[in-house]
Amino acid sequence: MIKDWKKYAFTFLITTAIFITAIGISSWIDNRRVDEVRTMQDSISLSILSSETQFNLLKSAACDDLFSSELGKELGDMSDRLSYLESAGRGQDADVITLKQYYSLLEIKDYILINSATQCKNRPVIVLYFYQAKCPECDKQGDVLTYIRQHYPGNIRVYSFDNDLNVSAIKTLANIYKIGTPLPGLVINNKTYSGFHTIEDIQKIAPGLVATSTATSTKK
Repeated sequence: MIKDWKKYAFTFLITTAIFITAIGISSWIDNRRVDEVRTMQDSISLSILSSETQFNLLKSAACDDLFSSELGKELGDMSDRLSYLESAGRGQDADVITLKQYYSLLEIKDYILINSATQCKNRPVIVLYFYQAKCPECDKQGDVLTYIRQHYPGNIRVYSFDNDLNVSAIKTLANIYKIGTPLPGLVINNKTYSGFHTIEDIQKIAPGLVATSTATSTKK
């Protein structure tokens, strides 16, 4: 009986140690991701400042630099990492909320910059995506937009906004385009669309995407 007790106690201690170690490793990974997102924020902020400076100096000659897919890729990567933190249950952490707020303002700043370059040819398709937590249709829409962004990296800008964030600029943007409920809500090239839209729907709305892609679309 004593041997059995010792065996159970040993098993319990080992299991507890493994559990605590797993929690510690998970927390360390999540904290690393928060640090990485902060570093990406600084990089994106500098890229936007650089683009603004070039646009003011070179005007129409800066179109290629202004529409560079590298900044769009950075914004997309940062969105993916924030989505990971949300899916890991850290969406309501104060640090993550602050990161999302700052990221949203960077997105709006880039959107204004791109949208103001009316004299430029070959402008990217601009998509504003409004979502909220606990919204299955929003999750599906996010997957569709991730697919499109990955397959048309130089031909599209996707800006994602958490409609529940306390950011007045997001509220203003939503009011301008009359984003209502239920979500998701999309604005594609300044026209508003409500509800979930498939890959094919978006390709029909913005046919320029099809002409520049070699990817084969699949419904989600």
